[in-house]
Amino acid sequence: MLIIPIKEGENIDRALKKYKKKFEKTGTMRQLRERKQFTKPSIENRQMRLKAAYKQRLQQEEM
Repeated sequence: MLIIPIKEGENIDRALKKYKKKFEKTGTMRQLRERKQFTKPSIENRQMRLKAAYKQRLQQEEM
């Protein structure tokens, strides 16, 4: 549970902005999206390798 301290007479918009920033930092939504669908570790590793190869290919093309 997120607790946002609000000063006396502080604008509601500012409090909402603080809440959104704190919520994003905790990574709650990212975690919920990851848990929505299970992916096997072998598939995750394959995706990581493909992503790394893609990045490496882009770097080599720049040179």
